Amino acid sequence: MGLGKTLQCITLVWTLLRQSPDLKPEIDKAIVVSPSSLVRNWYNEVTKWLGGRVQPLAIDGGSKEEIDRKLVNFISQHGLRVPSPVLIISYETFRLHAEVLHKGKVGLVICDEGHRLKNSDNQTYQALNAMKAARRVLISGTPIQNDLLEYFSLVHFVNTGILGTAQEFKRRFEFPILKGRDADASDRDRCAGEEKLKELISVVNRCLIRRTSDILSKYLPVKIEQVVCCRLTPLQRELYRLFLSQAKPAECVQQGRVSMSSLSSITSLKKLCNHPTLIYEKCVEGEDGFAGALELFPPAYSNKAVEPQLSGKMLVLDYILAVTRSTTTDKVVLVSNYTQTLDLFEKLCRARKYLYVRLDGTMSIKKRAKIVERFNSPSNPEFIFMLSSKAGGCGLNLIGANRLVMFDPDWNPANDEQAMARVWRDGQRKTCYIYRLVSTGTIEERILQRQAHKKALSSCVVDEEQDVERHFSLEELKELFTLNEDTLSDTHDRFRCRRCVNGRQVRPPAVDADCTSDLSCWHHCVDKRGVRDAVLQASWDVAVSFVFHQRSHEDQRGLV
Repeated sequence: MGLGKTLQCITLVWTLLRQSPDLKPEIDKAIVVSPSSLVRNWYNEVTKWLGGRVQPLAIDGGSKEEIDRKLVNFISQHGLRVPSPVLIISYETFRLHAEVLHKGKVGLVICDEGHRLKNSDNQTYQALNAMKAARRVLISGTPIQNDLLEYFSLVHFVNTGILGTAQEFKRRFEFPILKGRDADASDRDRCAGEEKLKELISVVNRCLIRRTSDILSKYLPVKIEQVVCCRLTPLQRELYRLFLSQAKPAECVQQGRVSMSSLSSITSLKKLCNHPTLIYEKCVEGEDGFAGALELFPPAYSNKAVEPQLSGKMLVLDYILAVTRSTTTDKVVLVSNYTQTLDLFEKLCRARKYLYVRLDGTMSIKKRAKIVERFNSPSNPEFIFMLSSKAGGCGLNLIGANRLVMFDPDWNPANDEQAMARVWRDGQRKTCYIYRLVSTGTIEERILQRQAHKKALSSCVVDEEQDVERHFSLEELKELFTLNEDTLSDTHDRFRCRRCVNGRQVRPPAVDADCTSDLSCWHHCVDKRGVRDAVLQASWDVAVSFVFHQRSHEDQRGLV
């Protein structure tokens, strides 16, 4: 992320539109397909870099008839100098209007955030795959996030047949690689898996350009990433215990699979970790797992007002915002997977009189671009930018802020990385602080551990995405539904860390460790003395039990 993929693609489009070995244009038209939130951004970037040389056509709204008319005009263009040679369109709009575009052909299709094409069976993939295009480019800052077959879909889209059919790929690569990665694999299986992995890498590298954020370090300010374990409040603990004893989700797990009731239990526990308000309606209705739970709430409780003291994470967030506001000039981005949690953020901001803006799936594309531009202006007074990770996790540039709070973890580490990259990117001038809040000893720490496992696999080119429904072992599934109340950090306990004695770090991480390293290689802090961030130090005593922290690199630019 932030390595200039957009600019590289614009350069490619311009080159192919203007020259070839035959001294004539190589292509006459190109299509850029992106998430709807980035259509306007692509239009602005093309206009910025090609400045009047090319007139792009961006489809970001309108009636079906109006869109069809524009697409017919675009696809019917041909010749040496096409008036609008670049079409920018969202995945959803492309799928809905694919029939029009299939009537013609283009020289190049570029798919931004291309990991959306990980499922070759969905309609969007099939609509794009049916497009008559001589060249295909798929770009992504986080392409390695799914299981081997889904990774096959991405490679197959840009270079059909290079890995054979899906069944051939499974037999040739997927089965031996996964067998070799099993914890109980024999030495023979491990060696065979490694050989197949090397073979896969050598094949895919023929059509893959991969760059990492290491290239950016000397051009960006330091990023300090902090995983903050927050103690549950007494109310959260009682509700958590009650739910586990009543719903018994661990007993619903059968043969290593998650039932619909178990998926519902996961959601309930994740929401409870955010704030008891999010499961209050379930308590009122006495749903399975929450019978009698209403009695546990304070007598004068009302879900109309936010009460930070009832949630460990919300209490820590309240302090982080207050200290940031009173001691710095920094702005903050708040990210959550749930719009209900964004509602709580809004209540908190109104109670504390913080100016804020909010971006979620209900906001129009045009309005998104305007509020982002406004928020990034140094003269703008808005202190907080609230972001739904599903609506704004990709592509947004929020360098007006340099602190970002990930309020809840996602199963997929790539989704969290996308969201966290909103502030640490080209144009940022201040040290960035990332706070990843997790509730101590709960399902959120299990999710964090699962992320670490996936990221370790992704370093081998393909990240074996082991999602909740398919690939957990029976024991791992049952562990999701436990509460470890006697820990400062369940994650740190599982490392059996040799750098810490009685929970206290006595030996620092390796000098080459950075934010991409495993959490076991980060700094481990059992108290605030080991934390370098003054804001987190001031917020420690309210509910923090443990912190992992690491910096991206040593700053050589002298920026603050």
